[in-house]
Amino acid sequence: MFGGLPGTISPDMNVGRARRHTTASRASARRGVMLDDLIQGEIIPRLLVAHPAPAAPNSANGAVRIAPDEVKAFAPLPLSLEADELLRHVEQFLARGVSVESIFVDLLAPSARKLGQFWEDDACDFIDVTMGLWRLQEVMREVAMRVPAVTQALSEPRSALFSPLPGEQHSFGALMIEEVFARAGWNSEALIEPRRKDLLRTVAERNFDLVGLTVTNDCLSGALSDLITAIRGVSKNSAIQVFIGGRVVNANPGLAIEVGADGTAPDARSALALAE
Repeated sequence: MFGGLPGTISPDMNVGRARRHTTASRASARRGVMLDDLIQGEIIPRLLVAHPAPAAPNSANGAVRIAPDEVKAFAPLPLSLEADELLRHVEQFLARGVSVESIFVDLLAPSARKLGQFWEDDACDFIDVTMGLWRLQEVMREVAMRVPAVTQALSEPRSALFSPLPGEQHSFGALMIEEVFARAGWNSEALIEPRRKDLLRTVAERNFDLVGLTVTNDCLSGALSDLITAIRGVSKNSAIQVFIGGRVVNANPGLAIEVGADGTAPDARSALALAE
């Protein structure tokens, strides 16, 4: 924590939207794992499961962007700066009017990926990366509590469920897109490492307007098509939409049509725009 800064919370605490977190211990034993497996499947989810989303206005509304050179300059800082020092850098972006969403998606997440790249390239060791990511986690917690999520005054807010493809451990995409939708006023939640039956049971028990599946590993299109058909078959909402995204889909957007999905988008912001 920030040397005693108030308001930090435990990742194991219930923070409003039920989420399970994965552990980084498995990653340390898999030195040859790909960058996505380390960052997306093991550590970045901790950046997203550990903060609350209470109802309060967010003064920044995404009008101010973070420049690429600023992202590049910030990326390695968690290796050398403590969390409170990193927070002061982030506060400068917030003071300029950069939105919390942009801080998360455009600054902290690229920094986390860059740290993983340093480790993969043997530019630093696993302990350095782990400490750097822990510092990013502390920054995210503090920012999220200082600038809570927007809750739009909708009589019937739309609902969405996001999940990695059953069998995958790459949960960063699902957690990130869930956060973006939640901050836009959706009732959203994310599943982490669900089994197929868990996913289908959740869809069957709840009335979702949208289900989003992230696909990171190569998979058979027939299996994905079958899952989408099953989701529609058990859904309480006959008009449910199913979106797919992730590395595999971004590399082949035509896969969405092939498997019968209702849409795809290259990132969380685009997915929100498509859904709305």
